[in-house]
Amino acid sequence: MTTAAVFGSTGAVGSQILATLLASDSFAHVKTVSRRVPDVQSPKLEALQESDTSKWGTLISTLSPKPSVVFNAVGTTRATAGGIENQWKIDHDLCIENARAAKAAGVKTYVFISSAGTRGFFSKYVPYSKMKIGVEDAIRELGFEHAIIIRPGMILGREVPKSAVFESIVGNLHKVAQGIQDCLGQDQSIIGRAAVAAARQAEEGKAPSAYWIVEQADVVRLGRDEWKE
Repeated sequence: MTTAAVFGSTGAVGSQILATLLASDSFAHVKTVSRRVPDVQSPKLEALQESDTSKWGTLISTLSPKPSVVFNAVGTTRATAGGIENQWKIDHDLCIENARAAKAAGVKTYVFISSAGTRGFFSKYVPYSKMKIGVEDAIRELGFEHAIIIRPGMILGREVPKSAVFESIVGNLHKVAQGIQDCLGQDQSIIGRAAVAAARQAEEGKAPSAYWIVEQADVVRLGRDEWKE
C-alpha cells in the first residue's frame, strides 16, 4: 500500500485529490500539509497544520510512513496574494522548494498541477505561465523516478469561480457538445481523479515515461473515462 502527501489540499483541485486518495484502496496513508486543516476526516488521514509555508518542505522528511507520492496543488491568484510578486513566491518559489524537499526525502513520484497553454507562443510574456514553466523545468531537472505534470484547462465547478461568467459558459457547454467543453476546461473532480490515476499508474510501473506530461485530453481520459463504472 502506498503513502501519499498532498500540498494544497484545501484548494479546488487539491481537495479533490485528497478526496480521491481517501476513497482509493491503493493508498493506505494520506498526509496533508496546509495552512488550515482540510474539512474531511478519515482514519488514514494525518493533517498537519502549518501557517508558515517556509516550513512545509522540511516537514516531508518528518512524515511517517514516508510518502512515496507527493501531490503539489498549491496555487493562488494575484488578487489574493496581493500582487504578482507575492503570487510568484507561492506559485513558483514555494512549489520549487517543496519539490526539492520531496526529492531530498526520497519521494519516488511527484505530481504537479500546472496549467494548459503554459508553453504557448506568448507564454514567456505572461507572468502566470512563467511561474508554471519555472516549476515544471525545476521538477524535470530534479530527476524523480516519476514526475507527472498535470495540465488541465479552465478549472470548472469551483465554489468561488475566478471568472464567474466565462466559467459558467464553459461549464454548460456539455449540453451542446461534451467534446467542446473538454477542450476548454475540466471539472475540478475530474482533474483531481486524473492526478491520482496518473500517480497510481506510475507506482504500478505503467507510466509512459519518467517525465510524463498529462495534457487536457489525458486529463479527461484519466479523470472521467477510467473511473466510469
